[in-house]
Amino acid sequence: MKWLPWRQASDLALPGNDFWVFDDRLIRFHHFAGDGSILDDELCDDPSVIRLCTPAFDAVWERAIDHADYKPA
Repeated sequence: MKWLPWRQASDLALPGNDFWVFDDRLIRFHHFAGDGSILDDELCDDPSVIRLCTPAFDAVWERAIDHADYKPA
């Protein structure tokens, strides 16, 4: 697991929802309520959405801090 503070993602074009990319063929979007609780997850295998999200995920992953090294601000 890795973490990326939002301040370090300001120059990245990211989808509006948190998401994970699996094997460049499936995306899981997380939908949150206003209080931060998870409402539901959405799975997507649409190739055009995957082409949009995969480079964003890769850019975040490259900058992200390993869980063991992460210290919240």
